[in-house]
Amino acid sequence: MTDFDFNSLLRANPEAANCAATIRQQPEHFQVDEQLPFSPSGEGGHVMLQIRKTGSNTDWIAGKLAEFAGVEEVAIGYAGLKDRHAVTTQWFTVKVEGIQEPDWSQFLADGCEIVTLTRHNKKLKRGVLSGNHFQLLLTNLQGEKAVWEQSLKRIATAGVPNYFAEQRFGRQMANLARAEAWFSSGRKPKKRQQKSMILSAARSWLFNQCVSARIQQNNWQHWLQGDVMQLNGTGSVFVPEAGETDIESRLASFDIHPTGPLWGRGRPMCQAECQVLEQEALADWQSWQQGLEQAGLKQERRALRVKPEAMNWEFNDDGLCVRFFLPSGSYATAVLRELAEVTDASQSERNSDAGDVSQ
Repeated sequence: MTDFDFNSLLRANPEAANCAATIRQQPEHFQVDEQLPFSPSGEGGHVMLQIRKTGSNTDWIAGKLAEFAGVEEVAIGYAGLKDRHAVTTQWFTVKVEGIQEPDWSQFLADGCEIVTLTRHNKKLKRGVLSGNHFQLLLTNLQGEKAVWEQSLKRIATAGVPNYFAEQRFGRQMANLARAEAWFSSGRKPKKRQQKSMILSAARSWLFNQCVSARIQQNNWQHWLQGDVMQLNGTGSVFVPEAGETDIESRLASFDIHPTGPLWGRGRPMCQAECQVLEQEALADWQSWQQGLEQAGLKQERRALRVKPEAMNWEFNDDGLCVRFFLPSGSYATAVLRELAEVTDASQSERNSDAGDVSQ
């Protein structure tokens, strides 16, 4: 059985190993506020609720909303999953067309409160999300303050590797073990949701291998011949034409980003040196590549890096408070990994908690 060690993935910041801290000693030490790419219309057949929750995950809240409104869970919409072990604010929609709308002031769920109540004309769909604002408190700081400051400034100016974080892979990386069992035996899970989670984890792991390989070669921030570039803030990708002279300057300004593969069917989008690097990085994972192709996934690309926006921090009596915004699909824990050796105080509870989900 393959040993899936997240710590085998290289950091871009070597100074992170000289500092240590704890996160999530309390849920309020990890605060997340969701940002949508639109404003509610104020009218329509869907109630739109902004809910602040502590100690509960998104699916549990969705079930409670469906139960309270007397509708099937398919009538509930949300853009993204939020962690149980945090204080999070996110939006839900509830389709109320054709039913008697309940009195939302009577909605009760442990650790939850309705912050905003309005209407919208569409169901909120998964992935329709600009990103998340984070406010994190790190405690039990170890290491020199000057090193902490240096790393914080480096992250704010140079960004971090856009790794899929550990929570992507299930408790104790279990979804990767399931992927190995599937791809080696050919026996796929019966449940659709489980298949989706395993495929997502496997694809993410292969992407992480390519990010780590680029860090090892010190070119994760730079143009490599044959690179596929992504335009910042969009899903648009392109291969620079021969003779373009502004690629490095656009990279330096974070207008564009190098990308790595989200594996699937079709010819790889990258070429030349980039293609050779990715082939070498994934040489030991050919059965996984074949498994993802056979599952019907298509070749896509993801930015190798992400730069936290509006990042600021302050040291206080409790520790270090860090605030920043990340676009949808990027992980706060990937940012923390470039800052220090961070211990998640909630991890022991996660390992025995079937309700935990990733952000």
